[in-house]
Amino acid sequence: MTQPDTALAFPTLRGHQYANLTTFRKTGKAVVTPIWFAEENGKLYVMTERNSGKIKRIRNNPQILLAPCTARGKPLGPEVPAVARILSDAEGEVANQALDRKYGWIKKGFEFFLKLRRVVTERVYLEITPLDAV
Repeated sequence: MTQPDTALAFPTLRGHQYANLTTFRKTGKAVVTPIWFAEENGKLYVMTERNSGKIKRIRNNPQILLAPCTARGKPLGPEVPAVARILSDAEGEVANQALDRKYGWIKKGFEFFLKLRRVVTERVYLEITPLDAV
């Protein structure tokens, strides 16, 4: 059995380091956040803080939009509709490994810097699936 071409799930993000994640408030207002992401087996994985606003919004409405962007959030391509799911701690290990493979020493340096500054965050991972795959 051959491995699926994971780049086909989110072709607009191929070759990009950052994506704008658009979540929606209860009022319907969009909130855009630039994120790191890693794609594996047709799904996108994202790391964030457990108490972040995007987690609260996704709990309320899992439908999101994704678009490639710069580190500062300047859009570089079209938005793609998707659905986000908050992973359990056990499921999060797959996401963490995917992000480690993609960002390597950059992610490790970021984590070291946070630890050095004694910034303690409780992390949670998201699994994002294209809307047409749901």
